[in-house]
Amino acid sequence: MRGFRDERWTAPIAPFDLASLSLQLCASHGLIAGEAGKDTAMKSGSLRLSLVTLSLIGAGVTAPEFAAAATVANPLCPSETAFFGPGNGEDITVPAGFKVSVFASGLNMPTGIAFLGSANHFSVFVLESGHGLPSKCNEQDSWPGSAATNPFTPDILVFDQNGKKIAGPLAKPGVAASGLQPAGPAVDIAFERGFQGGRLFATDSNQATHGGGQNSSSRIVIVDVSSGNVTPFIVNLPTGDHPTEQLAFKENWIYWSQGSTTNSGVVGLDNNDGKNQPDIPCQDITLSNNVFPSSITPFVATSGYSPFGVQQPGATIAAFTNTQNPALSRQGVCDGATLRASLNNPNVIQPVGWGHRNGYAIRFAPNDHPLRGQLLVGEDGPDERGARPSNGAPEVLSVDQQNPDGTPVYHGWPDRYGFLASSQAVFNPVGGASDDLCVFDAGNPPSFCTPASLANILKFDVPARNVLAFPPAPIVAPLALEAADSSFTGIDFVPRSFAKGPVLAGAALYSLEGDFGFSAPNATDPAPEVGHEIKLINFNQDSGALSLSFQNFARNNTGDQAFISATHHAGFNRPTNIRFGPDGCAYVVDYGAVRDPGGGPGGDTRFANAADAPLVQIPGTGVIFKICPQ
Repeated sequence: MRGFRDERWTAPIAPFDLASLSLQLCASHGLIAGEAGKDTAMKSGSLRLSLVTLSLIGAGVTAPEFAAAATVANPLCPSETAFFGPGNGEDITVPAGFKVSVFASGLNMPTGIAFLGSANHFSVFVLESGHGLPSKCNEQDSWPGSAATNPFTPDILVFDQNGKKIAGPLAKPGVAASGLQPAGPAVDIAFERGFQGGRLFATDSNQATHGGGQNSSSRIVIVDVSSGNVTPFIVNLPTGDHPTEQLAFKENWIYWSQGSTTNSGVVGLDNNDGKNQPDIPCQDITLSNNVFPSSITPFVATSGYSPFGVQQPGATIAAFTNTQNPALSRQGVCDGATLRASLNNPNVIQPVGWGHRNGYAIRFAPNDHPLRGQLLVGEDGPDERGARPSNGAPEVLSVDQQNPDGTPVYHGWPDRYGFLASSQAVFNPVGGASDDLCVFDAGNPPSFCTPASLANILKFDVPARNVLAFPPAPIVAPLALEAADSSFTGIDFVPRSFAKGPVLAGAALYSLEGDFGFSAPNATDPAPEVGHEIKLINFNQDSGALSLSFQNFARNNTGDQAFISATHHAGFNRPTNIRFGPDGCAYVVDYGAVRDPGGGPGGDTRFANAADAPLVQIPGTGVIFKICPQ
């Protein structure tokens, strides 16, 4: 998730030399080598990515500015298209005193970014995530070209501070002797000593495989920047709806977000037709007597934290138990959590906080911050889908830390959404095509379920009944909530040089990827939809009590994703991360265009062909935007 050139650009691509890169990085940043043990066819409003085009994308060529949008297609499903023309982010509105530019574009689904060096001289490592979303159009094994140019496998590209590609792809499957896992996604990269370097860590998985091969496939690996090879650091981490995700470091520990393997604590048909592994608790739990149906005739239902179709009402499940494959149960390994491991001994794994659905975005506050160095977590709430659907659950901002006795704090998922119990009427499912009990009927909006199946949803899935008999620990409330389906994907605290105008010292920026079209938009006109943007948190402590204030910071002037507009295309699609670089600027990682259910037939982001459902990636539309104070 490279560069985009129009047909006027015909210069050859220079080969890269990883050994030279390693020496260059070592010389530039004081590292010891080995320490980190679209030629495009423009056709009257239509562009299709040829193999030559994608070789240019893979080479990381940076796009020149152009006024008109190109129409970029998914190469495996060419009817799925997107407008693409990021320019210099002219359609992104930011406060006075800040400027948006494009650092790199034409990328393949980027999700991670890391920096090495100082303000005067640094390199930028960008992780392209590969096949991360479900659709036959994203299948890496269907790519007809070479392994080196496959846009659906993950890799790492390296740029200089001016956005010129200087190396990569690193760690690419089929190219590196031992690369990232081919089915993807890879999610994040980070140096253990931040800008000062040390080992480069990455998270990857085979989440996108079929038939259950994704289960327990997540890893944390070390990437050798000289060879591009990876060495596993921690393996067999839970993988289902969400894999191992973002990384953070503090003292002698590596921290990561470990998303839930299910949408709502129950394995349903939305989880790879029931083949995904169940969630793993971080503390002993007792299940409720509720079971959650995926089919009425024949009757198929599942208990929480249990393999698909297994009913065990009232059962007790011990902490860290993998109920699908007990042999893989391991002390400290659970999901819906933030975890940490010793950098000196990766076998020492501990939960820090749990009771999250998907606490994807994590970042430590500075020690002199009002949060006093604690781990801030941006959590993404459940969707309306699966065997235990709900609607309107918020995204959650909370703090994770271990209790004095070493146990993790608990935030209440799967039976608590934000400040409220999941059984509250505000979260009742309304019926949708992704609910297990729905039988699709295009002629019955807004649910698009047959009347009989909609009646079953409202009978068996309302309210969203409890998965657990009682909470395993006292529930720690969140700091704040965000809009449903807005999707936290990145958080970072501003450097002092960025504090001006509305940005106060100690503030944080966070990215919201936006919804995936499983439900109706989270706002009704004329209110703006929340998501696909960057927001600002100021932490005010003037009166002695901590308070948080929120406001928009960077948002498309249309309020919509850029890829659906032929005239306002120089903006965000899906911001998936935000990190401040050594230069004090905010780097926004934008995944690019995705064709999704669009909230139902007729939606402007909807896939063109129902056979391509549900989430079609459009390679070559990823962008790294840069926001700097002026």
